[in-house]
Amino acid sequence: MHYVINTIDQLKMILTGYRKSRGFSQKDMAVKLGVSQQTYQVLESNPQRVTVERLFKVLTLLRVKLILSDAPLTLEIKRPNSQLKSNSVKNSSLKVAPMRDSSKKEEW
Repeated sequence: MHYVINTIDQLKMILTGYRKSRGFSQKDMAVKLGVSQQTYQVLESNPQRVTVERLFKVLTLLRVKLILSDAPLTLEIKRPNSQLKSNSVKNSSLKVAPMRDSSKKEEW
């Protein structure tokens, strides 16, 4: 699966989802990283505060690749026609492209 992260706030949900899908508890992750369960819980609940190095270690343990792209991405979700409501559009795919908030200035 591919997930586009447009805001840092989305990272928490992504990390939690991958951890659970791999069958790991927070304690399992903490042991693998050599930290306490409480330290890992703080990392997962507030991932925007961790170093890139620690985030990369977590992603590696979860077997998740970090891909950076300067091209706009389009996500296509296909659904079987049987799941479409009778008044739905006949096209059974949904395309979602990331939106940029031009009102915010970039911070470094």
